[in-house]
Amino acid sequence: MRLRVEAIYRSDSRRVLATLIRLLGDFDLAEEALHDAFIAAVQQWPRDGVPANPRAWLVSAGRFKAIDNLRRRSRFDASRRLLLAELEEAASPFEEGEDVEDDRLRLIFTCCHPALPADAQVPLTLREVCDLTTEEIARAFLSSAPTIAQRIVRAKAKIRDAKIPYQVPTLAELPERLDNVLRVIYLVFNEGYSASSGEALVRTDLCAEAIRLARLLLELLPDPEVMGLLALMLLHDSRRAARTRADGELVLLDEQDRSLWDRTQIAEGLALVSRAFASQRIGLYPLQAAIAAVHARAEDAASTDWRQIAGLYAVLQQLAPSPVLRLNRAVAIAMCDGPEAGLAEVDALLEAGELKDYHLAHATRADFCRRLGRREEARAAYRAALALVRQEPERRFIEKRLAELDG
Repeated sequence: MRLRVEAIYRSDSRRVLATLIRLLGDFDLAEEALHDAFIAAVQQWPRDGVPANPRAWLVSAGRFKAIDNLRRRSRFDASRRLLLAELEEAASPFEEGEDVEDDRLRLIFTCCHPALPADAQVPLTLREVCDLTTEEIARAFLSSAPTIAQRIVRAKAKIRDAKIPYQVPTLAELPERLDNVLRVIYLVFNEGYSASSGEALVRTDLCAEAIRLARLLLELLPDPEVMGLLALMLLHDSRRAARTRADGELVLLDEQDRSLWDRTQIAEGLALVSRAFASQRIGLYPLQAAIAAVHARAEDAASTDWRQIAGLYAVLQQLAPSPVLRLNRAVAIAMCDGPEAGLAEVDALLEAGELKDYHLAHATRADFCRRLGRREEARAAYRAALALVRQEPERRFIEKRLAELDG
């Protein structure tokens, strides 16, 4: 039974938390209620059996545990008495049919409210909606864990004190709130598609959740950027079965068995790219999806149109200059014009210091040097990448490359 509860925690705990935040109006109280609900499940389910709707049971248990805790504390804390009165007034039994599917989307919009500091919105969302650790978020932002933790604490206090509404904004408000929400959803997907650390390359739960949220958002706002983001994630996720071997080892894109790619996801992704481009309002996500579409349409690695990919990256770089985009373009240039041309681009990036702590920049340089026969430089670059990488499949891949050079 404990294993069943743990499985439900992994699959549903963030959805339960999102609903508890809506019902209780307080992040810290909801997190405590979530913890109490799962303790109650461990105690009661072995005796009573798993309920037909575990998520609804957990929400109901968590809410009433929170009210009980507030009753005890309200004797000593006047501020808690008002909250307790509000909750007791609204504390009808949680109905299993209540719609909680979009609670996480509501929570994302709350965390990305314009009243919150810009540098806190995305970290708060990743922590509360997706259960990423502060360390994982700090790595994504090239920051320190204490700095990220302080931003999250201050943002939660601001939501509580300013009574920021827990809701999806109106259609008129959606466009100005869209950029950060799209960014959050894509960061969730990226953490799932290539986990920042740990034994597994992929966290399928995060990939699936990001795609689900993008579908909900597309229903609310059929915007080309939303179409592009959903297309981009579908096209990347379509390769999942081919990205690792049975033993968990990493398989590079040009070595993947394309018969394992999910053709249903590819078809949906390509259709969304076409819809986005038909709007003639082409932004960051449709352009990135167009690059993924070039790979998806290629029958094999040799027939990939790298010149088109390099051109799309050049347009992207004009719209939103980014060292990571420049690195990706360097790979495309190397495929078109040879590794020496790509190496010049990577060296310029590393000399500027923008990607000195990014393991893929060093791994890319190592690969170009290896292909050029510059073995000592390749070894040094692989070692630099090895010192920075935190994901085990990537670590083993780099170690394998080093062993081949030493052999």
